[in-house]
Amino acid sequence: MKTRTTLLVLTLALFACGEAAEPGESSTTTITTTTLPSTTSSMDVTTTTEAEQVTVLAHDSFAAGVSDDTFAAFTEETGIEVEVIAAGDAGAMVNQAILSKDNPFADLLFGVDDTFLYRAVDAGIFTPYESDGLDLVPDGLELDPEHRVTPIDYGDVCINYDRSVFSGDLVRPLNLEQLANPEYRDMLVVEHPATSSPGLAFLLSTIGAFGEDGWQDYWRGLIDNGVKVVADWETAYNSEATWRGGDRPLVVSYASSPPAEVIFAEEPIDEAPTGVIDEGCYRQIEFAGVLDGSDNTTGAQALIDFMLTTEFQETIPLTWFVYPANEEAELPPEFVENTLVPAAPLRVDPETIDANRERWIDEWVEIFEG
Repeated sequence: MKTRTTLLVLTLALFACGEAAEPGESSTTTITTTTLPSTTSSMDVTTTTEAEQVTVLAHDSFAAGVSDDTFAAFTEETGIEVEVIAAGDAGAMVNQAILSKDNPFADLLFGVDDTFLYRAVDAGIFTPYESDGLDLVPDGLELDPEHRVTPIDYGDVCINYDRSVFSGDLVRPLNLEQLANPEYRDMLVVEHPATSSPGLAFLLSTIGAFGEDGWQDYWRGLIDNGVKVVADWETAYNSEATWRGGDRPLVVSYASSPPAEVIFAEEPIDEAPTGVIDEGCYRQIEFAGVLDGSDNTTGAQALIDFMLTTEFQETIPLTWFVYPANEEAELPPEFVENTLVPAAPLRVDPETIDANRERWIDEWVEIFEG
C-alpha cells in the first residue's frame, strides 16, 4: 500500500510542472531513449538509414516521464534517436535556451508555456515550422501566428475541492468570487506565484477575471477570508489538503488531479474524493519549438510531427497528466469519468504576461506584506 501511495504523490508532483527548483539544486540530468520494436505509427516523414539524433531541452517534469517506450515508434520509423536534457523548471529551461542561443546544445525546446512564451520568442531562439499535424489542433491553442512554437498539450489550473466536506448542507463554491464568502473562511490554500507554476497561473486567473483594476481588491478579500499561501504545489496538495490529512478543503491544483486520485488509489475506487470547480480555471498550453541554429532541424521538425500524431497524443494524459492538443486523441476513461475540461478557461495574453509578470508578482507580495 505504501508503494502505491508514494507513486501517487510522485505522479501528482510531475504535473505541477513549473515548480521552481531549490536554490543551488542541479538540473542537468540527461535521459536518452532507446529503440524498442514498434509497429504503430501514422507519421508521414522521411526515413533515414543513418543513425541520427535529436536533442530535446525540456523541463524536469517532462523529462521525468520519458521512458524507453516514449519515442520508440519515432526512432523505428525514422532511425533518429531522441535525447532529452532536463533543464529545471520552465523558467530555468527558457533561460538556458536564451543564454546558449548563439551555440544551442539542443535541437528542440519543449515545455515553454504562455507565462514565458514571449520571453523565448522575443529572444529569437526559434526557427518557424508549421506542422501538418496542426490541422487537428484547435485554433485557440495556437498562440503564435508565425509558428515559431507548436502547441503539444495543455493543462487547466483549477480549484480542487474535497467532496466529503461539501456533501451536506455546505455547498462548494461555484466560482472565484465565492471563494471570498464568509462560509469558506480558512478553507483555501494557494501557492506563491513567485515560486510555483500553478500559483502564478492562479494569480493570472484572478487578473483575467477581475482585470487590472480589480484583482488586488479581490486578493485583499481572500486575505480577509483566511487564505493560506504556501511555497509550492506539493505542500499545498499533499500537506494542507483535507484529503491528505490537512485542514484545507479547497486547493489550487489541476483539472487532472481527480483522475490521478482514482488511478493511484491504494484500493480501487469508483469516484475521486476530489472535484474541480470549472469556473475560474486558467489554461496553460505547452509548446515545442525548433531551436534556431540546431544541428538537426529536419529531425526536430519530424519530432514535432510525431508528437502531434494521435498515437503519441493519446499517451500524454497517463504519462504527464495533461491533455492532448490533438482533437482526435481519445482521453482515458479515468479522465472522462472523474474530471472535466472547462468550457471557458481564463487566459491572459502572453505578451501582456511577459510585460507585466514581475510587476504583478511584486504587487501581489506587497498586498500580503502590507
